[in-house]
Amino acid sequence: MQFEVWAPQAASVLLATADGRRPMERDPLRAGWWTAEAEAVDGDRYGFVLDDGPVLPDPRSRRQPDGPDGESAVVDQEAYDWRGEWAGRGLPGAVLYELHIGTFTEAGTFDAAAERLGHLVDLGITHVSLMPVCPFPGTHGWGYEGVSLWAVHEPYGGPEGLKRFVDAAHGLGLAVVLDVVHNHLGPSGNHLPAFGPYFTDTHHTPWGSAVNLDAPGSDEVRAYLLGSALAWLRDYRLDGLRLDAVHALADGRALTFLEELSAAVDALAAEVGRPLPLIAESDLCDPRTTTPRPEGGLGLHAQWNDDFHHALHTALTGESQGYYADFAAAPLAAIAKTVSAAFFHNGTYSTFRGRTHGRPVDITRAPAHRFVGYSQTHDQIGNRALGDRLASSLSPGLQACAAALVLTGPFTPMLFMGEEWGARTPWQFFTDHTDPALARAVREGRRREFAEHGWAAEDIPDPQDPGTRARSCLDWSEPEREPHARMRAWYRELIALRHAMPDLSDPDLAAVRTAYDEEARWIAYRRGDLRVAVNLSDAPAAIPLGLGRHRSGGGRVLAAWTPVEAPGADGVLRLPPESCVVLADE
Repeated sequence: MQFEVWAPQAASVLLATADGRRPMERDPLRAGWWTAEAEAVDGDRYGFVLDDGPVLPDPRSRRQPDGPDGESAVVDQEAYDWRGEWAGRGLPGAVLYELHIGTFTEAGTFDAAAERLGHLVDLGITHVSLMPVCPFPGTHGWGYEGVSLWAVHEPYGGPEGLKRFVDAAHGLGLAVVLDVVHNHLGPSGNHLPAFGPYFTDTHHTPWGSAVNLDAPGSDEVRAYLLGSALAWLRDYRLDGLRLDAVHALADGRALTFLEELSAAVDALAAEVGRPLPLIAESDLCDPRTTTPRPEGGLGLHAQWNDDFHHALHTALTGESQGYYADFAAAPLAAIAKTVSAAFFHNGTYSTFRGRTHGRPVDITRAPAHRFVGYSQTHDQIGNRALGDRLASSLSPGLQACAAALVLTGPFTPMLFMGEEWGARTPWQFFTDHTDPALARAVREGRRREFAEHGWAAEDIPDPQDPGTRARSCLDWSEPEREPHARMRAWYRELIALRHAMPDLSDPDLAAVRTAYDEEARWIAYRRGDLRVAVNLSDAPAAIPLGLGRHRSGGGRVLAAWTPVEAPGADGVLRLPPESCVVLADE
């Protein structure tokens, strides 16, 4: 087989295999590329030696059996026997479920996670959104400090394990989206700088030098990232990608990397005949992220909507620190604005940033499914000092209200694993760095960060303690007992309603009508012939439900957290404390 590597700064390159070392030749047609022919089969180890240095793993390695610092292994992508064809599932009408392989089960493997997929099918989930699976040092970690962007973390099950997981999900009708990180690589096991200008000091990021998207040599770096993205979709039959922190991609070129990526993925989707959505994480509040390329946008297919989360979180918890400050002054108004205009910050002043922020969404043209809505994510839980979920501090009633706002709202809804039964297990920040100095720096940095907010160092979980990861694993005995079983049934009921009622997946943001009372702590909105009302107060609420329609009274209760009667002739809904209801016009 042919081995190749891009190493433009090397004077010599050797291919190292079990049979010894052989010189590689410069490719006369591709500047900076080196090639060599050698016999190899699936599983054979190899690496590259640059200028008589140590053996390094292949930047495009498909497998790292011994971790990021070990030799690479050949992977025969055609060897896996897929069960059958898969037509795919698009984002319109989807319900996403964010899942971390390492803590979804105690075993922390693809195969163990696959055994639990029936739970998601029963719940009504359509798309599993996997957190990153690229190799990283040690066994356990979040995955956002991965390296070897073409490979699969071996402790999870490696390439074969990921294929079995995707195959099992497709067999149950579930699509699989993978979280990929292009804005930085982990500090440990990252050998890319030895090969070429993968990073640049032209820009700086919170992680150091930026990935080189626009400096000299960036053509090949962009090709490296593009090739990785397409390989995930093609070789593993994944159904889309979630792009981590695209606002941190420093890219000053006229044709941005994200446009190039979206064009390449759209072309692959046309080739394979199934949808392949790209979902961005972005804090820019910029609708151009998901505006189609012919209309001057980047052409990504959806983006996480943190504004909706922040508004909902402040309304539920009363928290007002940090970026929550912008939403905490009038959280019900903030929810109402986001469910009808997508972004809260759409050219408004942000006290957290000390400047105006965001751009308005044209709600007459942008479909609602381009925005992903949620009450919890790995970030919003795991980046808290103790990794505490909403269930640790909110009553079941308020948790049910959060579920109603997410699952009946206009956005593509997403759950974080365990949320659906009000899991009491935390989801904490954990690492498994093999470098003692790096492990110490991470531990001390985390404690120093939260000490600035009044936390005692001894109260902050040690990321390197195996117990931190163990505490973060889901407890699968919870869903079968109360109060978790009731919460799970409520989520299942709301998701079934979303699938059954076209009004709940209507993409028209301009059609959403809202009403709220900040002091009384209730909010209501109309979606077609359906009305949703939520009372976050600890007192009963009297909610007038006209919402601009020709009549206000009557209606039929489709779902309610606690028993409630439909409005009478006066059109007033009397909703119990910390409760919610979905009504249909008669």
